Amino acid sequence: MTTDPAGPRRFLRHVLLCGAGVVMMYPLLWMISSSVKPSARVFTDESLWPATWDLGNYARGWSSLAEPFSLYLVNSAVIVTLSIAGNLLSCSLAAYAFARLRFRGRQVFFALMLGTMMLPGHVLVVPQYVLFDRLGWLNTYYPLLVPHFLATNGFYIFLMVQFMRSLPDELDDAARLDGCGPFRTFWKIIMPLCLPAFATTAIFTFIAVWNEFFAPLLYLTDPQLYTVPLALRQFMDSEGQSQWGEMFAMSFVSLAPVIGFFIAGQKYLVKGIATTGLR
Repeated sequence: MTTDPAGPRRFLRHVLLCGAGVVMMYPLLWMISSSVKPSARVFTDESLWPATWDLGNYARGWSSLAEPFSLYLVNSAVIVTLSIAGNLLSCSLAAYAFARLRFRGRQVFFALMLGTMMLPGHVLVVPQYVLFDRLGWLNTYYPLLVPHFLATNGFYIFLMVQFMRSLPDELDDAARLDGCGPFRTFWKIIMPLCLPAFATTAIFTFIAVWNEFFAPLLYLTDPQLYTVPLALRQFMDSEGQSQWGEMFAMSFVSLAPVIGFFIAGQKYLVKGIATTGLR
């Protein structure tokens, strides 16, 4: 009977990974535990298993704000859905042009696009705010949605470019022989093969937009237009009367769609990252 010399190292590696997983999961477990504790005991009861349970945090949190929490969930869902659609449409078209078409200055424009990824987003806050103000878009969803339909995120373009470059050029040649133009080639041939890259973009967009706090805070003033992050902020009171239990309960409710969306697309996410050079 032979003993695998790598067995102890493999076991130790698994133990270390499990320990790291527990450490990474602790904030989530603490939030779930705090969501069923009375607000007065959230920071005094250090155990993950509450000494006193208060499941009413979920009912009170759902209805204690100016509007039912379902309104904020719907607002965020609308913005996320349209943002995903905008990124998939605009970024895929831009990526197709960079990856599959040949035109003068392509390398220069691609380098400029990559350069936008190095520009801090906060540098653009003031000029964007002035622009949206002059367009009359303040206190609307346009500042949150329109940029996604204009391929303004270089990371998603780069991700799709890397994936499209891995597809054989013979596909384009065969499509041209069949009489397909560039757009029809993209729609009929390239786009169906880019599902992993699209899924990766959709997941990243969902997480980024769903958790976005600064942009909605900057552009939205009507509470009926608030997204989930702004709604959660309303549970906190600068005078010390914060509704901690209700806030953590609604935080867990708002986190559930992110977890569900990630689990549903995890297979495509791994495949998309593995085939785009982002390793």
